Amino acid sequence: MKQELIGKLNTYITGQILKRPDKTLNPNEPLISGGLIDSFSLVDLAMFVEQTWGAKLADTELNAQTFDTLNQLADLIESRL
Repeated sequence: MKQELIGKLNTYITGQILKRPDKTLNPNEPLISGGLIDSFSLVDLAMFVEQTWGAKLADTELNAQTFDTLNQLADLIESRL
């Protein structure tokens, strides 16, 4: 399940946010602290997560401590399913 989540997140982030669908993100690559995702993109990503999996995310969770890598994000989604 986690690998499927990571795959879908990677596809969305690289295609819709980064506009580089040919890129593959490392599951441990820092998205926020690494500068790949800014605050506007973070909101888009949170909306994608909520619409795709029905996982409700609190605004306080949209930060580098809980949301910085694909692994962290997949873990967070799994905990809500």
